[in-house]
Amino acid sequence: MFGRSRAPAAPSGPPRRRAYVVGDVHGRLDLLDQLLNQIHAELAERPIDEALLIFLGDLIDRGPSSAQVVERLRTYRHPGVRPIFLLGNHEEVVLRILGGEAALIAGWLRFGGRQCLESYGADPKTIKASDVAASLAAIRAAIPAEHVAFLETFADTCRFGDYLLVHAGIRPGVPLEQQRQSDLRWIREPFLLDEADHGFLVVHGHTISPSVDEQTNRIGIDTGAYRSGVLTALAIELDQRWYLDTAAAVGTPVPAAH
Repeated sequence: MFGRSRAPAAPSGPPRRRAYVVGDVHGRLDLLDQLLNQIHAELAERPIDEALLIFLGDLIDRGPSSAQVVERLRTYRHPGVRPIFLLGNHEEVVLRILGGEAALIAGWLRFGGRQCLESYGADPKTIKASDVAASLAAIRAAIPAEHVAFLETFADTCRFGDYLLVHAGIRPGVPLEQQRQSDLRWIREPFLLDEADHGFLVVHGHTISPSVDEQTNRIGIDTGAYRSGVLTALAIELDQRWYLDTAAAVGTPVPAAH
């Protein structure tokens, strides 16, 4: 006689811990501060032994305040909160340029680097018109060493119970320990179109959607803050998850979907 089949357990975070996972900030200090205020208010109302504040990358570029976002988070301190930062493709490009890959400068300026340099007080037009050596020197001079050192500490993934947090996604069918950094930071369709169970629920940014993109095997929380004005955070505590964003005053906890 066959036993009755059981529904799979809802994904869960570890006990006595809560995670707030923040999508792509892209230079919107105003939205970042709004979201942090919501998170801090929620923690004051419903304390937890330990809270993780996890940023999925792409803190910089596109929006007007990259330098200010980096400084805000580099110096971020809040009682009971441990920040964790993952590297996005935009941070990767900046670090590669600073490392000497000048061929990336033109593309970077088109896809958000112009606004990033302006936030550091540099003139993108002058940099674009300069020769390679002068352009590299100007970019290196504009971005403070402590900001570069901060970006260099960023991780590629973070595991929180049954959740895997990553900037872009993973290559389907490839074990986590064999994933390439380029996929973790840049992948789109092979991951977004895959419906397989990865063995964990992947939470990612990188690909903009008009609202949270919640699928059976992944959750996309890049709501295009730099152009939509909506910066989103996913909160996880045990088998509950809920959302906070800059378009809503509070988040409402709901049981995680089975």
